[in-house]
Amino acid sequence: MRQRIRKRPMSEINVVPYIDVMLVLLVIFMITAPLLSQGVKVDLPQAPSQPLPQSEKEPVIINVDAAGSFYINYGENQDKPIAPADLINRVNALLKYQPGIPVFIGGDQNVPYGRVVELMALLQGAGVPSVGMITEPPEK
Repeated sequence: MRQRIRKRPMSEINVVPYIDVMLVLLVIFMITAPLLSQGVKVDLPQAPSQPLPQSEKEPVIINVDAAGSFYINYGENQDKPIAPADLINRVNALLKYQPGIPVFIGGDQNVPYGRVVELMALLQGAGVPSVGMITEPPEK
């Protein structure tokens, strides 16, 4: 009679394919991460101020560049100027879905003051209860 030889189950995991996938993902994220941090170049005025307390909600930041164009950090095309009517609609929608969300204005130091006041009036018309101003601490 022939004796049966039992094969033992293989208890090793081949991790080489997982390492390959991980390295590919790492390269993809290294390439795409700098592309995600887009923004508008705004030279903020320097003024002594205290940092605001942290909020759980991500604030809405509306920037005004030196040419007087408005940019908002929510939605698509954050690096493209937004029309005042579209800005009002977007802020209204944000306030509807996230009541109490903080709103900040970042104005270039070379933008005319009237343009910032116009933006504040637009935000007031959109129902924003209070607006914060973004500045940079002065250099010593």
